[in-house]
Amino acid sequence: MKSVLVRLQEYTGKASGAEKGIVSYLLKNPDEVSSLSIHELAELTYSSASTIIRLCRKLGFDGYRDLNKSLVYELALRKSSYDEKNKEISREDSLEVLVDKVTYKNIVSLEDTRKLLDMEVLRECVDLIMNAKTICLFGMGSSLLVAKDAYLKFLRINKPSIISEDWHAQLLQARNMTNEDVAIAISYSGMTEEVLRCVTAAKEKGAPVIAITRFEENPLAILADYNLSVAATEFMFRSGAMSSRIAQLNIIDILYTAYVNKEYEENLKQFQRTHIDKPYQDAELEPKEKTQSGRE
Repeated sequence: MKSVLVRLQEYTGKASGAEKGIVSYLLKNPDEVSSLSIHELAELTYSSASTIIRLCRKLGFDGYRDLNKSLVYELALRKSSYDEKNKEISREDSLEVLVDKVTYKNIVSLEDTRKLLDMEVLRECVDLIMNAKTICLFGMGSSLLVAKDAYLKFLRINKPSIISEDWHAQLLQARNMTNEDVAIAISYSGMTEEVLRCVTAAKEKGAPVIAITRFEENPLAILADYNLSVAATEFMFRSGAMSSRIAQLNIIDILYTAYVNKEYEENLKQFQRTHIDKPYQDAELEPKEKTQSGRE
């Protein structure tokens, strides 16, 4: 199911002047909109039917009827709405409340990311990874941690992949790519300059680029050949990536699992070959030889 509300929330920042009124109305009155015709909605939002249709298509729907149908279905599935402001962290929160709020945010981020995933794009990305000679990973900050997680996963099944903590090394890595490789660029904002330079270099070498980024028309999304969109419900109090990082890791897990499933039997054997036992185990203490007097 395509989530109308999630896509609208993610699109809000780049909506044009004519679209902002429609987006705002849809978000504030989803129950009412689900029973409106396109002409009724146009009248209420001081817009036109053609503007609404263009907006629907930008959001990934065939038209207003398709959007409306998805909205009705989505509202039926949502058992209860939630007030984001009440979910923000406050100074007075107890430890128990903090645990609940952070966990809730992560769960919502995962659910919304699932609704944003385009299955056809996902299949194409898995096929790209299958056929690629090398996976080149790019990311900075918290996104670098996600890239390293992907590197370790693909290393386990002997799929060549590269990641470096040093940005200059990442740029050299991009400049050494060929059209037989695939780049996976990770940036929630889609505006990280270092990642954008690496992606530009990779594309100059003819390498296809998969972006794991926010659902909006950001620089990385524009540069990439394939976009796996991430939704996040970050706190206003944000000392670092939280729910966005969880959503990015979930995308990596999905890509990896889908890849493994393509050649299940062979990868199962590879898991057995690469399983690492404990480096050492507590050896059973052998009884010491007794002296002739019977003492140890």
